[in-house]
Amino acid sequence: MAEEKKSIDPAANEMIERAAARGISTAFSRADETKPCPIGRAGNCCSNCFMGPCRFVGKTTTGICGATRDTIAARNFARSVAAGASAHSDHGRDLAFILLATAKGETQGYEIKDVTKLHRVASYMNIPVANRSKEDIAIDVANEAIANFARQTGELTYLRRAPQKRQEIWRRLGIAPRGIDREVVETFHRTGEGTDQDAEHILDHALRTSMGDGWGGSMLATDIGDILFGTPTPLITQANLGVLKNDEVNILVHGHEPSLSEMVVAVANSQEAKEYARSKGAQGINVAGICCTSNEVLMRQGVPSAGNMLHQELAILTGAVDAMVVDVQCVMQAVVPLSQQFHTKIITTSPKAKISGAIHIQFHEGEAMSQARLIVWTAIDNFPNRKEVHIPQFKSDLVAGFSHEYISYMQGGVFRESFRPLNDNIMNGRIRGVAGVVGCNNPRTIQDAGIIHVIKELIKNDVLVVSTGCGAIACGKHGFLMPEMMENAGPGLREVCEAVGIPPVLHMGSCVDNSRILTVASAMAIEGGLGDDIADLPAVGICPEWMHEKALCIGAYFVASGAYVLFGIDSPVEGSVEVTRLINEGWEEKVGGRLEFEPDYDIIVKKALAHIDAKRKALRLEEYRPERYAKRGDYLPGDALPSAVYREGRYSLKS
Repeated sequence: MAEEKKSIDPAANEMIERAAARGISTAFSRADETKPCPIGRAGNCCSNCFMGPCRFVGKTTTGICGATRDTIAARNFARSVAAGASAHSDHGRDLAFILLATAKGETQGYEIKDVTKLHRVASYMNIPVANRSKEDIAIDVANEAIANFARQTGELTYLRRAPQKRQEIWRRLGIAPRGIDREVVETFHRTGEGTDQDAEHILDHALRTSMGDGWGGSMLATDIGDILFGTPTPLITQANLGVLKNDEVNILVHGHEPSLSEMVVAVANSQEAKEYARSKGAQGINVAGICCTSNEVLMRQGVPSAGNMLHQELAILTGAVDAMVVDVQCVMQAVVPLSQQFHTKIITTSPKAKISGAIHIQFHEGEAMSQARLIVWTAIDNFPNRKEVHIPQFKSDLVAGFSHEYISYMQGGVFRESFRPLNDNIMNGRIRGVAGVVGCNNPRTIQDAGIIHVIKELIKNDVLVVSTGCGAIACGKHGFLMPEMMENAGPGLREVCEAVGIPPVLHMGSCVDNSRILTVASAMAIEGGLGDDIADLPAVGICPEWMHEKALCIGAYFVASGAYVLFGIDSPVEGSVEVTRLINEGWEEKVGGRLEFEPDYDIIVKKALAHIDAKRKALRLEEYRPERYAKRGDYLPGDALPSAVYREGRYSLKS
């Protein structure tokens, strides 16, 4: 009997088989060998003090301190949310300091690229822009962003971007975040031994903490990234391991922060670097990405993606990666011992993240170009050390870069940008609803299978999908970010996508850019016709293959914003019936959103569509009837028009 495939990606399976044949360990093989602890996986273990760890098994109903199963599950969940909020918010903090230093002329290689976005952000912060230099405005914007981290009283600045009704709910419940760092610190205080011991109270603060990320750290990271590096607009590039090149120096950027990777791309594209590469026998320099650093440079620079998180080891296995440059988050320690079996140099760059055995070139914004040059030259010098090279010949074209600004622009142009056409097409039933399908890969399930299955079923049922993070890269690898995928879309959705010139799945960026989805949802609610709050929208959030604490934080801040959120895999609070009830029924009563964990992807789709239809009914919209548009679209399966639309210059080709 053939061994079950670990991925639906043929490039991944090819490299997994290659690793197995050579006796090399990967995350996929380790997931088989290392069984998860069923007690901790269900949220039934507490290690928050050294009287324990206390495990709730058999007749054990309380920990040594008397904490109940419900208290422990709530504490564990809240701590994961706080850790996730810390990760994404730290990203925003770092960018705020880079913006400040850039405005003061203290950086190397950085500039304020999008002045329009700078002015827009300043307006959110009530910062004047008239008759002021972009540098002076940027200093005020950066200082206001930094103040959001340390604020002790009041509210986060960006809460005012939410629909008014949503803001009132937060204030009435007392969960409007004060300062990003304050909420995180308070979570860890509350959940330590002997402090907060009421599950509902703990979970309320988890919502507050998560919003410090979604409406704070992540949203600031997205906006400041756009100011410094440019707001994304659609472009064509490619994804999967086939983007690696046999005759060029291959540099992979991996992690989550664009700060140094943008400089690496700039140096690699310089004539000096290309000439040095040729002196070492290479035909050029090829920069590609892994994970969300990939998404950052992909949507702004057109840099191809070598894959999502679980591709990091597989890329090294090709023998073609001369340097893997990593920053923070989702970087597996296993890449260093694996790289030592090949020739790849692993280069860590963050002051927050070192890996034993890796080269460390610590990033500082004042020396960014110099450090990027050192990294690129290190990779070039390593090119002659290659041995056997095996690059899977799988790659797909993709269109990426749908910022919320571009989505608004594409519906009305420069002077009439709006979300009116999207709302109208939901109201008339061409589009049934909207779904955000986002998140991680997890080697305890078949890579990409859940993401692609859920998306395929949603677009078939006329649901417009937006995607971020590793989910977006999965879509790119499997061709779901190209207009050809309209042949898999329902007739109403297909008609709208063809008219606007978009695929049925929109790549919106990295995982911090889930804040772009929040902005789109707010704009749809404020636009009118679909209620006056995010909770009124026929929309759903889905994370099919989650694994990181960041995913739980993202799910929580979408729930706090009024969204229905479904996670795949398993539930980290399964061991507590009460906590499970609180995060779905209890949260829905309070904030209008709910969080559910469902391992069956077909049931996820069924629940998502049922929710969308229920919201349509509550809005008194006409019942969804796909047959109304079955014969009306200009585009039918087999037509070649959509590809031509893309390749005739509507979007730029930067690969």
